[in-house]
Amino acid sequence: MSLIKSISGIRGTIGGSSGEGLGGVDIVKFTAAYAEFILRSTGRQAKRIVVGRDARISGEMVYHLVSGTLMAMGLDVINIGLATTPTTEIAVTGEKADGGIIITASHNPIQWNALKLLNAQGEFLSDAEGKQVIAIAEAEDFEFADVHALGHEYKDETWNAKHIDAVLSLPLVDVEAIGNANLTVAVDAVNSVGGVIVPQLLKALGVKNIIELNCEPNGRFAHTPEPIPENLTQISALMASSDADCGIVVDPDVDRLALVMENGEMFVEEYTLVAVADYVLSHTPGSTVSNLSSSRALRDVTRAHGCQYTAAAVGEVNVVGQMKATDAVIGGEGNGGVIYPALHYGRDALVGIALFLSLLAKSGKKMTELKATYPQYAIAKNKITLTPSTDVDAILAAVKAHFKDEEICDIDGVKIDFDNAWVHLRKSNTEPIIRIYSEAATMDEADRLAEQIKQIIASL
Repeated sequence: MSLIKSISGIRGTIGGSSGEGLGGVDIVKFTAAYAEFILRSTGRQAKRIVVGRDARISGEMVYHLVSGTLMAMGLDVINIGLATTPTTEIAVTGEKADGGIIITASHNPIQWNALKLLNAQGEFLSDAEGKQVIAIAEAEDFEFADVHALGHEYKDETWNAKHIDAVLSLPLVDVEAIGNANLTVAVDAVNSVGGVIVPQLLKALGVKNIIELNCEPNGRFAHTPEPIPENLTQISALMASSDADCGIVVDPDVDRLALVMENGEMFVEEYTLVAVADYVLSHTPGSTVSNLSSSRALRDVTRAHGCQYTAAAVGEVNVVGQMKATDAVIGGEGNGGVIYPALHYGRDALVGIALFLSLLAKSGKKMTELKATYPQYAIAKNKITLTPSTDVDAILAAVKAHFKDEEICDIDGVKIDFDNAWVHLRKSNTEPIIRIYSEAATMDEADRLAEQIKQIIASL
């Protein structure tokens, strides 16, 4: 069993003993701690918290524990039902709430769930704020309301439609061009909330031909939910054998977007942000931001537009902070997470879909032709499973020492930059693993770089 407390929220496997996984006691304790944090932050004037959830089979159970705990702490709950992470973020500001909780473990397998914690701006808590919540939880330093001050639950399941309307209102979303292109689009929503909202968005965008794959929101994931190539063989085969122009894949909470080309090959997660940024920069020049584990292609495309690129530590909150500091017009993460501040500061697959389809429709190109216009890199994504005895700091120090003569960045793990390649080694915020990302001109070179790092680690 696993329980991970990080900048990405409180994440764990359902069941088991308290403190070992995300059991009932843990859900109540961390929800109460979050509520106490919000109350202290507002001088105990907080009134409402938005709660949304993905379609995981544990979601309803977790929701009832979260909702009951918030009401027990004296807060009203705005229950927006099955909703994406970005929808919940938008609902927090739309409802003028004091915060929000998204019940989702994002790309993690079915046995996982999590509490993603939001502030009143609909953005994730900072690292320092998250640590305050964890400290309150560990000390059980919270106080429940008396019987006359209990909160209430209110239901509002209109936010999916409001989110779609907000996307359609963006000036760079060209509904007319998308409709005129007569695109056929296939969707794999891994049987979560994306199966509801993505087809609705596509219809609103004017897409007349939609092929739905795994769009029943029953939480029984049809494949491992992380939208990476090895998990997307079903939609890849469909694209290769059909007349579809574009394949869309989202993770269970719809903040990541992966694309499949008309020939069944991956557009590659990293290039979701690259393509969308290229489209945005061609209309609204400005700076861009991605994390240290993202492809150099965004940097290259940004510079080709005469604009400035900056890298941030991994984690949405870190990218958002850097975007605000540089007044970026577009940013995100190489895992398919597009952040478009013209709507809100959060990874949003719906925004990514609308902007990418606008680009595709207006370009007149096939996806394979469009992909060929971008700088070509290959990125290898490897990982090492951690054991209780693994000394991550020692591993990072050893790698850093081995490459001491190269350009090194250690704001988030260790990243080594070479002239024509890079490798980034860091502990995951969402799983008990060390991630090893490497990028080079070819996949063979990227794999060789990753193997070199693995050998260094094995030698320890």
